[in-house]
Amino acid sequence: MRVLGINGLGRIGKLTLWRHIALSHFDRIVVNTGREVGKSLHDLASYLESDSTYGQLSRYLYGWKGDAMRPVIKVKSADEGILEVAGKEIRVLRRARNPREIEWHEHEVGVVVDSTGVFTDPTREPGDPRGALRGHLEGGARKVINSSAFKMKAPVQPEDAITMIWGINHMAYDPGLHNVISAASCTTTALAHMVKPLLEDPRTRKVLTASMSTIHSATNTQSVLDKVPDRDARDLRKNRMVLDNIILTSTNAASALGVVIPEIQEIGFLADSVRIPTSTVSLVTLNLTMQSEISEGGESSVTREVINDVLQAASVGAQKGALVYSEQQKVSTDYKGVDAAVVIEANDTHTRTAFLTLDPATLGLDLPAMPALKIPVTHAKIFGWYDNELGSYTNRLADLTVYVDEQLD
Repeated sequence: MRVLGINGLGRIGKLTLWRHIALSHFDRIVVNTGREVGKSLHDLASYLESDSTYGQLSRYLYGWKGDAMRPVIKVKSADEGILEVAGKEIRVLRRARNPREIEWHEHEVGVVVDSTGVFTDPTREPGDPRGALRGHLEGGARKVINSSAFKMKAPVQPEDAITMIWGINHMAYDPGLHNVISAASCTTTALAHMVKPLLEDPRTRKVLTASMSTIHSATNTQSVLDKVPDRDARDLRKNRMVLDNIILTSTNAASALGVVIPEIQEIGFLADSVRIPTSTVSLVTLNLTMQSEISEGGESSVTREVINDVLQAASVGAQKGALVYSEQQKVSTDYKGVDAAVVIEANDTHTRTAFLTLDPATLGLDLPAMPALKIPVTHAKIFGWYDNELGSYTNRLADLTVYVDEQLD
């Protein structure tokens, strides 16, 4: 019996439930809301049936044959918290907010996905009164996956914790060792799939510096209207109206990328985020400065064609299904729900090669006879679309969850 636990039914929790109903890998699913939701279980069922961004669950499961007016969720027992969706039993727990008090053991849950965004520190002890990610293990789960990046004061992850992105480093998972798992973030997932093939190909691996910006859709951490900042608010801009503003903020995508692709730590990497008033689908703009070579004909060894060739090869090779290469001219809504970690906008890949002049005198070398060196350097700009809620992040999180479950002995 394969039983999945989901803690929290916000954006990622709800869509995780949708995805696993569609995949049908788990025999049963147990979700924990930690409190009563609505006036009855019928209100929760109504919330799960429809989504303002992705439409009706019936259409998600059955395509055009799905009847948008006919609910696919049945309330089997309001008292016991039992729903039925497409023949699958969904048990709803509504009492415990502290992970260690959730009755995972009683319901034979093997893997828990924590999507609350509250319990992100893998070093916090399970008995912490504030609650902890490890509390799920004490509650009976065998593995817990956090649907965001770890946030901790410790410089390194505990030995039994690991950050994984499906298709990037999930093979590093050791089921006998790793019990607490981070699935990183939506932006890190997209970025990692863009960077990995470039670092592995000898033509593009000599990266000197890198930066990225994500033009990111709104999230529930933002405010619908302007509001007074919380006591410990660090970014006052997130308290401004999400509907009418472009908001510059931060992202931990660069630091998280260094965890899943360690070689990136040797490269100076900057990252920022620009929040925009759309519901989903975001865009990574990746800037790389690479050492290149100049042929006798004066052409750089790193060109737009070379970069696109590397990415296209990865899309049909090692990263097939996660990295998609496209030469079509699309806009953001075209990628809503698209099942890909990232879609490369190949038409807009650009490169420019120039020469970096290095004067020995600037290095403090007294070599008057040595001429200044001219080193060819290529700057590249690469764009990647990703549906930050469902198509990119939740789908890859689901792949990771199934993989971890399959490793349970």
